[in-house]
Amino acid sequence: MLDVRHLDLEEIAAALQDQSAYEYRWLIDPASGKIVMWTADGGIDGKTPIDLDELDLVPIEALPPSVWHRDMVDFAQRVSDEQAGRRLLRAVQGRGAFRRFRDELHDEYPHLLTVWHAFHQARATRRAIDWLLDRCLIDDAAASRCRTEHPDPDVP
Repeated sequence: MLDVRHLDLEEIAAALQDQSAYEYRWLIDPASGKIVMWTADGGIDGKTPIDLDELDLVPIEALPPSVWHRDMVDFAQRVSDEQAGRRLLRAVQGRGAFRRFRDELHDEYPHLLTVWHAFHQARATRRAIDWLLDRCLIDDAAASRCRTEHPDPDVP
C-alpha cells in the first residue's frame, strides 16, 4: 500500500480530468506512487519508445466529463444568490457548458471564483482518493481520513 501523505493528489486529480490524453497517458508506479507521463514516441523518459504492456505501472484513465459537469451543477445549486445560481445553471446546459460556466464566473461573478476553485479542488482530490482506493493502492482507513480532510467548502 502507498502512503497517501506522500502522493501528489493534485497531479492524480489533474490526470483524472485530462480529456485530451490521446497522444500520451498518465501512469502511476504502484510501488512508489510516482506519476509519469508516457508517449508513444518517447516512452516515459522522453527518448525511448516502449510498449505500455511492458511497464509495471497503472494507467490513470480520465473520468468522463459528466463527472466534472456534475460539480458545476452542484456548485450552482449551492450559490445563495438566486440570480447567480440560475445563470450558472443555465450556463451548464448543453454543448460548451464548461466554457460558458467559466466565462459566466469570470465575467459576472468573479467573487465566486476562489470558492469555485476550492470546491472543484476538494471534489477532484476526493475522486483521486477514491481512484487510488479502487485500485487497492491505499487502504480504507487512509482513504477515509483523507476524504474528511477535503470537505466541500461553504458556498456563499
